[in-house]
This record gives sequence, structure tokens and C-alpha cells, in this order.
Amino acid sequence: MDIHSVLIQQLQKIAQVDPKTVSELFRLLPKRAPGLWRMLVVGAYLDDQINLSKAAEMLGKHPVELRREFLKQGIPVKIGVESIADVNADVKTLENLERHG
Repeated sequence: MDIHSVLIQQLQKIAQVDPKTVSELFRLLPKRAPGLWRMLVVGAYLDDQINLSKAAEMLGKHPVELRREFLKQGIPVKIGVESIADVNADVKTLENLERHG
């Protein structure tokens, strides 16, 4: 096992016991290691852990700008409902509009 794998495992252990310390590391990444930060965010997007809007927010971009970048780079752009929670939120919005409209 190489040292990087060992350190990644240690980081995962620390995150379980002291998430604030790991959060601080992630606050530093966008400025200190922007390439790594982008890979983490795009990876989370591709793994359906975050949606395009959240990815754009994390990368400091407008969602439309990020969508264009993804399309240029051949990164799949997911369109439509992302989750059941999104569907429920849309239904609630429509219900509120019907009540107040």
C-alpha cells in the first residue's frame, strides 16, 4: 500500500472523529489546490452526490456557465429532476402557487 492510500484512510478516520478539522482542510482547497478541488466537485457531481447548481456554487460559477464548460469538456450534463426530494419540492411549490394564485 502506498503512502497516499494510507493518508487518505487516515483522513477518513479523522473525519469521523473530528469533522471540523477536515472541513477546515476543504475550506483551503479551492484557493490552495484548485485543480484538486475541481476534481472533487466534478466527481461528486458525476456520482450524483450533488447537482449542477451545487457544483456551480462550489466552483464559484453560474450554473449556465458550468453547464457550457461541462458540455465542451464532454462531461455529461444531467437535466431534469435530480431526486425525489426535488420532485417533492416542486409539488409543494405548485401547491403554494395554486393556493395563492
